[in-house]
Amino acid sequence: MTISIIEEGTSTVTLVNVFTVDPKDQQRLVEHWQQATEKVIRHLPGFISANVHRSLDRTKVINYAQWESQEAFDAMRRNTEAAGHLRELGQIGTPAPVVCEVVSGYHV
Repeated sequence: MTISIIEEGTSTVTLVNVFTVDPKDQQRLVEHWQQATEKVIRHLPGFISANVHRSLDRTKVINYAQWESQEAFDAMRRNTEAAGHLRELGQIGTPAPVVCEVVSGYHV
């Protein structure tokens, strides 16, 4: 089970990456993201969680990933194997990554 930490005032860095994709390629992008995360990304230092979402209109794939710090996130991006997977994802869909910090959270 993936446990995401959504709490303000931490050093946690959140990546929200929205890929625009041709509907025929949506499932392929989802599967590639899952494989990249399972094989490489989740094993890198500082990884907390990754959640892959797909839009119901089949035109988007959203990755919500968390890292312990900006340094851990930057190290992942420099990792040769992870960077290769990210390039391949960019060939399937068009990424629009945003790196964030939590400023507030509301929970039941």
